Amino acid sequence: MRAILVVNPQATSTTAGGRDVLAHALASQVKLEVVETDYRGHALAVARGAAREGIDLVVAHGGDGTVNEVVNGLLEDGPGDLPALGVVPGGSANVFARALGISRDPMEATHQLLRAIEGGQSRSVGLGRAGDRWFTFNAGLGWDADVVAAVADRRGKQTNALLYMRSAVTCYFRPPRGKEPLTLHVPGEKPVEVRTAFVSNTDPWSYLGPRPVHLNTGTSFDTGLGLFALRGLGLPTVYRHVRQALRAEAKQRGRRLVRYDDLPSLRVDAPHPVNFQVDGDPVGQRTRVEFTSVPHALTVLVGG
Repeated sequence: MRAILVVNPQATSTTAGGRDVLAHALASQVKLEVVETDYRGHALAVARGAAREGIDLVVAHGGDGTVNEVVNGLLEDGPGDLPALGVVPGGSANVFARALGISRDPMEATHQLLRAIEGGQSRSVGLGRAGDRWFTFNAGLGWDADVVAAVADRRGKQTNALLYMRSAVTCYFRPPRGKEPLTLHVPGEKPVEVRTAFVSNTDPWSYLGPRPVHLNTGTSFDTGLGLFALRGLGLPTVYRHVRQALRAEAKQRGRRLVRYDDLPSLRVDAPHPVNFQVDGDPVGQRTRVEFTSVPHALTVLVGG
């Protein structure tokens, strides 16, 4: 088996020592090449080359941004006979890995991956497509994307739950582009105007430190997309849904809520460019994004 290990040395919890242990362990089972990324889009380019060269496995060691780049590289030419994906978390949230049951601890995740390689354990996952970008767990426009963009502007600081919370409060009271209205187009339904839109490919939607954030509990890698949108952003509405999202049972209800599970597609329009994020990374501004669910898009190695 030929494999490439893609390491983001700037990710929150990656270390040179951890990289060496991971590489040594993998090299005992596969013919391994190690690539450290040194610019934005590097992981995407490496994964794209791996898919075109017929590599068997690409392992992403970094945060959700690294995983997203690898996934977009693997799928640049579309689904098909692609390398399998392995993930060893090295970021702060690691939403995709945690949703698959992969340990947050890089050493334990390495052991899980080795067991998966040895036992041939894998699972097929559905992904989301947002315009020209693939996403593994979430995408959004509006307040959510404003927060992601604000955090990205402070890359010199340690990314953690507190930074996201501060940015969320700042963007709520001083939205960078105002509270632009968004129009949702769901197949078979009348268009609805909302103020922020979250699109999920699995549940939890994200994590606040150790606490999962649930928006669409009926959404998984085996279903269509989940949509969670708010028609207003008044403080009582926001407080209600933040509180519900952090509950273990996570039953989202409210008069201002627009929510669907298992959607095959949807579209979001804006009268002016608004911030847009996929898998927790800002990808510019858009006036229209079409979202599509793609079942069985990728094979991921997941060991017990």
